[in-house]
Amino acid sequence: MSNVAVEKVDGKKVGTASIFQELNALSERIRQRAFEIFEGHQGGDGFATEDWLNAERDLLCSCEADLVEQGGKYQVRMNAPGFEPGDIKITALPDALIVTGESTHTHNKNDGDVQFCEFGQKTLFRRFDLPKSIDPDKVTADLNKGVL
Repeated sequence: MSNVAVEKVDGKKVGTASIFQELNALSERIRQRAFEIFEGHQGGDGFATEDWLNAERDLLCSCEADLVEQGGKYQVRMNAPGFEPGDIKITALPDALIVTGESTHTHNKNDGDVQFCEFGQKTLFRRFDLPKSIDPDKVTADLNKGVL
């Protein structure tokens, strides 16, 4: 079991600029990928939404999750295959948890002649709104066998 970094933001802070910068950068990457897809089929009307959704699927990790309350404590579990503890950051707010991460996959020359590979760079971004306020200072996270 490996610990994952948790940034704790109390109620006095509106949020951190780094989250907004990450969102802006992610939105720009999706926009660029959607345009690449658009160019791939020589443009045309009527495909903008489909191109955008395909770009999101290409770049974002859609990881399954659950939120469980037991004894006044909340536990979020989320599949995070291909992510290492250092790839993930949790931002704990009084009313939400934000999970972000970057995972990359590359091949080196010793891997041989790669004929097929579906692994690539994936971005994880999930926000879990909590039903009741929490104390961000008490939030901990770990990654064990691909489950956060």
